[in-house]
Amino acid sequence: MIKNLVFDFGKVLVDYEFDSVLRTFFDDEAELARFKKHFVSSNFIDKCDKEDIPFQQIIDEEKAVHPEWSVQLQMFYDRYLDFVTEEVPGMRDILIKYRQKGYKLYGLTNWNSVVYKVIEKFDILQFLDDRLISSEEHLLKPDVAIYKRLCDKFGLVPGECVFADDKLPNVEGARAYGLNAIHFMNAEQYEKELITILSGE
Repeated sequence: MIKNLVFDFGKVLVDYEFDSVLRTFFDDEAELARFKKHFVSSNFIDKCDKEDIPFQQIIDEEKAVHPEWSVQLQMFYDRYLDFVTEEVPGMRDILIKYRQKGYKLYGLTNWNSVVYKVIEKFDILQFLDDRLISSEEHLLKPDVAIYKRLCDKFGLVPGECVFADDKLPNVEGARAYGLNAIHFMNAEQYEKELITILSGE
């Protein structure tokens, strides 16, 4: 029996977009492209989201390697919240509906410690009963260990959960640990697939 709905944050509950903010850091598009190649890459974002050392320390280390971008790197840190733009349409209503139906709602996100400013700004994230954040656990999706940590921390049975994430590897990681999982595209598609899972119980 499904009892718990688990949600990624970025591109599932809140949307984000780097380009418009990063363009304010640079006058030259070619220089912006070089910066993005380094710092809007999965490797760098994962390093920040895992946060084995504090986010500011990660930035400071990169400043030492790339002094030509010292100002922009600090802006990347200082304005990180600005990358988050809005709620994902339709998801607030879904959280409210399924919470009223008696389902527990959890978050499972790869995000650095700025996530708490995001939670303060976007109250859709406050509808969740609890959350597990990669930068606190020093684990990242799709590592199976993070799904185990989620279940252990909150006393969840994997087969009683439905997890939603916009990134297919994270969905596959959840399924590997035994969670039901939906590859999220939009609120309508999510709820349609959720209803199919619930009707099959």
